[in-house]
Amino acid sequence: MSQSPGFELPSTVRSHQTARAAPVAAVIVLLLAWLWSYAPTLQSLIHVWRTDDNYSVGQLVPLAALYLLWIERSRLRGLTIVPCWWGGLVIVLGEGIRQLGLQAVSLSVEGYGMVVGLVGVVLLVGGAEFFRRVRWICLFLLLMVPWPDRVENLISTPLQVLALRGAVAALELCGLTVSHEGSMLILNDATSVAMAGASSGLYMLMAFIVVAAALAYVVHRPAWQKATLVVSSIPVAIFCNLVCIVVTALLCLSFGSKFAEGHLRDLAAWAMMPLAVLILVGELGVMAHLVIEESDGSTEARV
Repeated sequence: MSQSPGFELPSTVRSHQTARAAPVAAVIVLLLAWLWSYAPTLQSLIHVWRTDDNYSVGQLVPLAALYLLWIERSRLRGLTIVPCWWGGLVIVLGEGIRQLGLQAVSLSVEGYGMVVGLVGVVLLVGGAEFFRRVRWICLFLLLMVPWPDRVENLISTPLQVLALRGAVAALELCGLTVSHEGSMLILNDATSVAMAGASSGLYMLMAFIVVAAALAYVVHRPAWQKATLVVSSIPVAIFCNLVCIVVTALLCLSFGSKFAEGHLRDLAAWAMMPLAVLILVGELGVMAHLVIEESDGSTEARV
C-alpha cells in the first residue's frame, strides 16, 4: 500500500534510529580527528613501507586488520555500545607517547602512540566490552610500525650471522667449496654472491610474524596453540631465509651472479612465503593431535 506524504514513523522507531545513528556519527568524527592529528605520522610510515623492504609488509597490516574486523561483524553487532570515558585518558596517553617520539625523532615511538590513540578512540566510543572483543586486532596494528633502531640492530646482526653460517654448512653438504667475507659468499673460489640485504632476514621475519598473527586470530584453537604459532614464526623465518640464501647461491652458479642476485633472488624470496604458510599450517595440524577430547568435554594431552 502506498503511504500518504504526511506519513510519519512512530516516535519509538525514530528514537531507536537516532540512538543507532549517534554512535556511528561519533565514530566517524573521532576517526577523522584521529586521522587528521596523526596524518604526519601516517605519511612517514607510508614512506618507510615503500622505501624499506624490511617493513614493506607493514602496508598490509591495516588491510588485514579491516578484514579481521569484517569477520567479527556479526559478534560486534550484537554488543551494546556503552561509551567508556577512560578512553579519553588513553587518547591523551597516546598523544603523550607521540610527543616523546617527536622529541626523540623516533618514528617507532610515534607509531606506537598512534596505535594507543586509536585504542582510546575505540574505548571512548565503543566501550569496554567492544574493546575486549577487538583488543587483539588493536595489538595486531603494532606490527605495522617499524622497530626502533636499537631493537633492529640487536636482532638483525645475529640473524645475519646465523643465516650465513647455516647457508655455508648447507652448501658444503652439497659438495661446494664455500667461504664468506662479511655478507659475501664465495662459491668454489670463483663465484661471488652478495647477500648484504637478504642475509639479515628481517623482512622475512616481519612478514612471517604478520602472517602467523593473522592466522592465529582466525583459527579456532586454544590460546597456547595460538601463542605457539606466533612464536614459532621466528624459527620458521630463520629457516626460510636460510633456504632462500642456499637457493640463491645455487642459482648464481647456474645463471651467473648478476642475473641471479636480481630477478631470481627476488623470486626465491617470494617463494618462501607459501613455504612458510605450509609449515605453519602443518604445525597447526600437529598441535591438533597433541590433545584429545574426552566425553565430558575436557581435554587431555596425548602421551
